Amino acid sequence: MNEALRVAMADKGETAESLAAKVGVDPKTAGRWLAVGRIPHPRTRIAVATILGRTAADLWPEPFRRRDLPWFREWAELEQKASSVRSYQPLLVPGLLQTEAYARAVLATGGLVPPAEVEEIVAARLARQRVLDRDVPLQLVAVIDEVVLRRRVGGDRAVMAGQLVHLAESGEREHVQVRVIPAENPWHTGLAGPFVLARTPDGAEAAYLDNQLRGQVVTERADLASLGARWESVAGEALPRRRSIELIREVATTWT
Repeated sequence: MNEALRVAMADKGETAESLAAKVGVDPKTAGRWLAVGRIPHPRTRIAVATILGRTAADLWPEPFRRRDLPWFREWAELEQKASSVRSYQPLLVPGLLQTEAYARAVLATGGLVPPAEVEEIVAARLARQRVLDRDVPLQLVAVIDEVVLRRRVGGDRAVMAGQLVHLAESGEREHVQVRVIPAENPWHTGLAGPFVLARTPDGAEAAYLDNQLRGQVVTERADLASLGARWESVAGEALPRRRSIELIREVATTWT
């Protein structure tokens, strides 16, 4: 039996029938989820997890145990423990702020990831975003280049319009800052590549670097100091918080 799901349902007073009604499936289907190895569709997992106040990874950890991505599991676990994250992304919206449609479009580009695997990764990415909705939420500062707002991802312009509206709304939250480096700025340190810095409540720090093949978790003190200096440099290039949100909203209208 899926003990994690059974306990979560009991805690919320849910039955297979009540859960089925809320997510729009047959009660017999919901009942089968309690069996080990019976895993619903990614979107359904997210809906069930939201209702039960858990993450999809808590209830069905198997899809998140990707044997070919051990390096990302380490970072994902650290991200869940972090009290603050500083993210610089020159080409994409950070994963913690992506909409479902945008994430799916990014992963599907080029056809390099099988469709079923795309759905699994999208589900995992959306589950990770729950750190922004905790009772004590993650403090997130994201710096992006303006090209992120203007380069289309996916074939539907509505994907970008929705993503930028979501980005602006996220930036209005007290614990989230989104700042934009204007396209008119000259070459700066951050264009050498994206990086993320995280700090846990006990003061421990780590960083994450990504490339075409894999990501890398960095904990060496000298490397963290170097990335910290690079962060100060890119943050210095970015517009203030309020002006950044105004720019995001301005560009969002060009996608409608």
